[in-house]
Amino acid sequence: MINMEIRNCDISIKLLDKLYQIEKQCFEREALTKQQLVYLFRDYNNRKLVAFLNNETAGFAITRLNIGKKQSFGHILTVDVAPAYRRRGIAQKILQEIEILFKDHGISESRLEVRENNIAALNLYHKLGYKEIAKLERYYGKANGLYLRKKL
Repeated sequence: MINMEIRNCDISIKLLDKLYQIEKQCFEREALTKQQLVYLFRDYNNRKLVAFLNNETAGFAITRLNIGKKQSFGHILTVDVAPAYRRRGIAQKILQEIEILFKDHGISESRLEVRENNIAALNLYHKLGYKEIAKLERYYGKANGLYLRKKL
């Protein structure tokens, strides 16, 4: 029986090391550094969710709450699932939890960037209702990105 849990948890050194390993596996050249991860985890406006599958760290997400007087939105900075745990619904569950988190903070729109040729991620985002709003030329080094949005 598979036991999946997604939770907002404090980041220990041991967990940081595991999340950094997952980040490197997911993004290679564009991976965040360990120092960048620490900064993002400590930022007051950011929220992090960690996915555990049978008590093993399977993935994580970092989001930002952009709350303004005229416009507020949630920005998904990264969603990472370790290769060994892909195709088990973890990314979809993380995204659903992010949307709940955003709604709980009064946010009615979610935004994110994705590599233009990341077909698996694009299929998932489209399935969940995200729409392309802009093309981001050379956003990932030489590769293009897409800016997506979803009304919650």
